[in-house]
Amino acid sequence: MVTPEQIKEWILAGIEDAVIEIEGDGQHFFATIVTDQFEGKTRIQRHQMVYKALGDKMNAEIHALSMKTLTVEQHQNA
Repeated sequence: MVTPEQIKEWILAGIEDAVIEIEGDGQHFFATIVTDQFEGKTRIQRHQMVYKALGDKMNAEIHALSMKTLTVEQHQNA
């Protein structure tokens, strides 16, 4: 069973400077991902970056992942 910590590690492998919080029950997860790499990107482009970092794990090991993707500035102003 996949853990939130594993998902965090997988995302960090592709988005190294991200600050990530993940909650989940082994099948359904919610992630808040904060990085300046999201600056100037649409929500769809941000999600694509996360999916790219997860690679095949998104299809095979993670059943559902909801996410909130923010720049550092957006996170500080939230």
